[in-house]
Amino acid sequence: MAINNSGGGDMVEVDLQWAIDAQDIPTLEQCEEWVQASLVGELANEANELTIRIVDAEESQTLNRDYRNQDKPTNVLSFEFENPPGLLDLGEALPYLGDLVICADVVEQEAKAQNKALEAHWAHMIVHGTLHLQGYDHIDDDEAEEMEALEIEILHGLGYDNPYQADER
Repeated sequence: MAINNSGGGDMVEVDLQWAIDAQDIPTLEQCEEWVQASLVGELANEANELTIRIVDAEESQTLNRDYRNQDKPTNVLSFEFENPPGLLDLGEALPYLGDLVICADVVEQEAKAQNKALEAHWAHMIVHGTLHLQGYDHIDDDEAEEMEALEIEILHGLGYDNPYQADER
């Protein structure tokens, strides 16, 4: 699996939307770096676009309930983009990966509960969500193991610790 940890951000365009008042939220440059590092295989060398929307608990809960039948806020939701059939008939594919919706409150609460640096947890959520947009999942144990190993490798390349390892502080 080809992993691009260059962090250049030159191959990815991120539309960062804030649906809440800015707080300890990553910068656009950080988001682009984390997304670029998360692109695997052919996508690592292609132009790609995605939207990251930072929301409150209420919007997260509504989306999670409507799309996943889970009536509670969650850390990250991934909505993979599907090319309209007409474009595929023309042999065109849009470079749009999809949308990530991240609940700032949940990310902050999880970081505190797990004794993790907030920035590292934001990086993990964006890496995790970007992998989902590329078809990775963690529904069964084998898929979860593969996805977690990829997350650990990507985050390590970005200078962050293993997000699944308990902090010994």
